[in-house]
Amino acid sequence: MNELLRRLFFLPEQGSTFAVKVDHLHYVLLLTTFAVAVGIGAVGIFFLVRYRRRTASDPTPRVVAPVWLEALFIGVPLSLFLLWFVLGFKQFVWVMSPPQDALDVYVTGKQWMWKFTYPGGPSAIDTLVVPAGRPVRLLLTSRDVIHSFYVPDFRMKRDAVPGRYTDLWFEAPKPGRHPVLCAEYCGLDHSVMRGEVVVLPPADFDAWQDAQRRNLPVARTPESMAVRGERVAAAQGCLQCHTVTGAPHIGPTWLGLYGRKEPLEGGGAVLADEAYLTESMMDPLAKVVAGYAPVMPGYHSRLSAEDTGALVEFIKSLRPLRPGVTAAEEPVYVPTGR
Repeated sequence: MNELLRRLFFLPEQGSTFAVKVDHLHYVLLLTTFAVAVGIGAVGIFFLVRYRRRTASDPTPRVVAPVWLEALFIGVPLSLFLLWFVLGFKQFVWVMSPPQDALDVYVTGKQWMWKFTYPGGPSAIDTLVVPAGRPVRLLLTSRDVIHSFYVPDFRMKRDAVPGRYTDLWFEAPKPGRHPVLCAEYCGLDHSVMRGEVVVLPPADFDAWQDAQRRNLPVARTPESMAVRGERVAAAQGCLQCHTVTGAPHIGPTWLGLYGRKEPLEGGGAVLADEAYLTESMMDPLAKVVAGYAPVMPGYHSRLSAEDTGALVEFIKSLRPLRPGVTAAEEPVYVPTGR
């Protein structure tokens, strides 16, 4: 039935688990509205025939609907709209909550290409290679204008905005190839800003990553994003204000920062995820951590999208040595990206 309805409504292939959920909701909406439209049309035709004016002396009788009928006309559509809201909201929460074990891939849009960077290497242009049956989280940004990463087969689309990271995740259950488009007009060659998602069996994906690393010249052997981020942090002077040992300094320590809730000046707290870390680099005064002076300069025009992602990965790699131990108790860190 799913395949029949997909073809009936001219929908593309269902390349992800999310696509199946979206299409099922699509079917419910279309079939329900189609049934209601047919019902309204049939009742309208019946009324035209049954209550038509036959002669000038035989006017249409006045019909007064009982209360239960008015309640039915209000209650049924309202119930349908509430049902659609509940189903849609559940899907929204699901798609906005990536699994903890998702494979992270940094996606950078640029006129007119897509660049994909894996935290442990390698990088690829216009071709995103992922393993089948494993969740993949994409962290999107742009180097110039707003782009929109769109995979019709996955039923997913998300804007890539300069100076910030947005994310979305998907899981492709089986191997295949799926086109990538830009869904936001971004300039002269917007229509040719195309890419492809190649889904491989897990073993083939591991072999592909190994082959990509082996095929590079020795001088170009890819380093992990965390290692590059450490170099960027030193070059940009970040470590003059932020420590990686847990010791207090001019700015908050980076040890154990990722995933931690930081109290803010003026009240409230913020989760230190990729979006917040990127915002803090580009606009440090937007959310000032309680207890620290707002003295950090902005890096909006000083950091490339690749360097920003590398810094985020470096911060993510800074973890206390033993799980569950705070930075104050265990000021030794082990960078996972090295």
